[in-house]
Amino acid sequence: MNEQPYAICVYCSASTIDPAYLSLAAQVGAEIARRGWQLVSGGGNVSMMGEVANAARAGGANTIGVIPKHLVHREVADVDADELVVTDTMRQRKQIMEDRADAFLTLPGGIGTLEEFFETWTGGYLGQHNKPVVLLDSDGFYRGLFRWLDELYDRKFVPQRAMDRVTVVTDLSSAFAALEAAAAP
Repeated sequence: MNEQPYAICVYCSASTIDPAYLSLAAQVGAEIARRGWQLVSGGGNVSMMGEVANAARAGGANTIGVIPKHLVHREVADVDADELVVTDTMRQRKQIMEDRADAFLTLPGGIGTLEEFFETWTGGYLGQHNKPVVLLDSDGFYRGLFRWLDELYDRKFVPQRAMDRVTVVTDLSSAFAALEAAAAP
């Protein structure tokens, strides 16, 4: 029986050109490869998304890209992916990414990244999956968001059980420690 490697779905920016975030993405891809895991990504070969995939592949990791056909040219489809899945819609993209992943890691990103993160986090909270949801708050990128979420918690709009469903870390080693704990048999 050919067992698939542990699969990490990485959500991140497809637009930033900030060298620090591009470097972070490359470090994530390299670490996925170093651990013998595989990458599930949004299937684009631009910005952080491209850096994660290229670094993972350079290290020998299997990469699965999932991209809706309307973004194939806009996000420059990752034609070097070991498997490139082209979907009709964003909803199909996210479902396939969720189905193919064993865990989720969110890096800095914009509204698309936030939407993916919130959907995955909510799905875990509602029992649609039991996969780890880890958010890497590099350099306080998400500090404001979590101040607001803490306020929602204090006002009883978000229960403790939901807050417990996401692991927020501030550095790469802590992110991979949280993902690795879930990978253990």
